[in-house]
Amino acid sequence: MSMLRLLCLLVALSTSLAIPAHAERIKDLASVSGVRDNQLIGYGLVVGLDGSGDQTTQTPFTVQSIINMLGNLGVQLPPGTNLQLKNVAAVMVTANLPAFARPGQNIDVTVSSIGNAKSLRGGTLVLTPLKGADGQIYALAQGNVLVGGAGASAGGASTVINHLSAGRVPAGATVERAVPTALGQGEFVHLELNDTDFSTARLVVDAINQATALGTAEALDGRTVRVRAPADSTSRVAFIGMLESLPVRPAMQMAKVIVNSRTGSVVMNQAVTLQGCAVAHGNLSVTVGTDTQVSQPPPLSGGQTVVTSNAKVSVEQTPGSLINVPDGANLAEVVKALNAVGADPLDLVSILQAMKAVGALRADLEVI
Repeated sequence: MSMLRLLCLLVALSTSLAIPAHAERIKDLASVSGVRDNQLIGYGLVVGLDGSGDQTTQTPFTVQSIINMLGNLGVQLPPGTNLQLKNVAAVMVTANLPAFARPGQNIDVTVSSIGNAKSLRGGTLVLTPLKGADGQIYALAQGNVLVGGAGASAGGASTVINHLSAGRVPAGATVERAVPTALGQGEFVHLELNDTDFSTARLVVDAINQATALGTAEALDGRTVRVRAPADSTSRVAFIGMLESLPVRPAMQMAKVIVNSRTGSVVMNQAVTLQGCAVAHGNLSVTVGTDTQVSQPPPLSGGQTVVTSNAKVSVEQTPGSLINVPDGANLAEVVKALNAVGADPLDLVSILQAMKAVGALRADLEVI
């Protein structure tokens, strides 16, 4: 084996070893500052409904919108005209304008009823301007509304599948105005981490400096990394593309348990651990009932029927034994230990709070 071939083999081996296992791209961990979507909103009308539109007696803005639209089209209605429009619905139209979108490109829009329309299925959205937060028109929307549901009613009974008062118009809006997006400020480009973490910011800086040159990147805080980039726009785009492809193994995530107090859902990440503790769990149920008795007098006795109610209250408590919860060094052991307690999700919320209070739960407990 020649010396050149051996050197190439060593370089390839060192490169493969330098990429950490389970590494993520910088593109998955951070975004370029200033490169973001912009929300658009507009008010419009959906026509062509099969009698499932707004009831105009309760939604006068629908009639007013129809009169204004017809007036702009050259149709003048006589004063005092009573319109009964069952095939029209007033809607709000929303869309996301992607970064670097140019005039002529198409984007998807969402159409949502704001009146009392029963369904938007089969309707057509008429030309609707979409405005940004600055009040400027950035897109125009129009097209057939797709509703992922169905419904039917007859004889006072009705059946509905999914949601009928909202739908989408794929590629239903045409961009009319571009939003200026600057790739960085001056000679720098700022990367913003998705989650604030000083360790991950340091790892991103190290990965960029190793791939380019020492001092190219520096962390301003736990979320922002400043990178020196080429001044030429073409070179800067290629440079940012190279940065986004660099592999980085993020730092160990913070141990956290999320508890939804309304539904009883409990979600925890793999960094959660347990210390040994003892748990006694038992359920207490209280039942209140009423026993109604009717006293009927004999015929022709002149007595009156008397109704009496006897309340019954019972308290039942299931026995709870003291359970030893062992140490859990990983998520699988934690789940196994919690399942051994035998509590339902709602009771598990209280148990987790008690474990956190005594210091046995090594994680941040967040209740939403």
